[in-house]
Amino acid sequence: MINKINFSKFFKIANFTSILAISISILFLFLKGLNYGVDFKGGTLLEIRVSDTNIKIQDVRDSLKLVDVGDVTVKQFGKEGDFLVKFEKNSNENDKFISELKNKISGKIGSDVNFRRVESVGPKVSSELLKQGMTAIALSLAAMLFYIWIRFEWQFSLGSIIALFHDVIITLGIFSILSLEVNLSIVAAVLTIVGYSMNDTVVIYDRIRENLLKYSKINTNEIANISVNETLSRTVITSLTTLLALGSIFILGGEILKGFSFAMILGVIIGTYSSIFVASPVLNYFKVNQKTLMKEDDLN
Repeated sequence: MINKINFSKFFKIANFTSILAISISILFLFLKGLNYGVDFKGGTLLEIRVSDTNIKIQDVRDSLKLVDVGDVTVKQFGKEGDFLVKFEKNSNENDKFISELKNKISGKIGSDVNFRRVESVGPKVSSELLKQGMTAIALSLAAMLFYIWIRFEWQFSLGSIIALFHDVIITLGIFSILSLEVNLSIVAAVLTIVGYSMNDTVVIYDRIRENLLKYSKINTNEIANISVNETLSRTVITSLTTLLALGSIFILGGEILKGFSFAMILGVIIGTYSSIFVASPVLNYFKVNQKTLMKEDDLN
């Protein structure tokens, strides 16, 4: 039997840490909420390029004060002179409004302004996008629950959903605490996190199920410990290679990909942790043992 690291002695501490992290995340999500981007709260997104590369973010922000556009966010990305501007007012791609905006910015910063991209999202569309995004996450969780229920036993299914809930809530909680923008790319990242976390959990659960049938005189916690150790090299290698790729995107991918890559990095780290310290020990709370598996096999 492979038993290099005694993970089981950390299970109780890890469970307390997870409950605390989830509680803090839910508290911030309830009291502070999420910082929704243009996709979800409506507004206009502009991608502009100025000819003078000495122009700074503050210069662009100051120029927008001349036009009543509401709350403004300006970020620099890509090459020098490239800016991403987001504001609350919905332009509906009105040519007159865009022309006025261009003149105001050019007049203030004294440089030619090229509007490379203009996107507007109305309140109705943004609310529908938010609803669809939440529905996509809920349906993905339900589909995972159904698959694990068929693939394993109901205790494994609930354990996997608890682990997924843990990963998603803590990731969104960190976004709430740091006031990071949540847009459609973050929803895509969350859905990817769900798939990644589930993949890790299924690998460990499959090994736990095998070992429960193999070692009839060992308790569930110890079986979980053995199984985690047997799959540890695969888990670590997968996580590290994924983090290397995501780290490169975060550093070199520019401002537009930072939110997505950061959410993915959080998800991979939290998902790896949960597959070891949440999904595995939770089976002990559900009293999964050799008899449980035999009963299920008899029913099938």
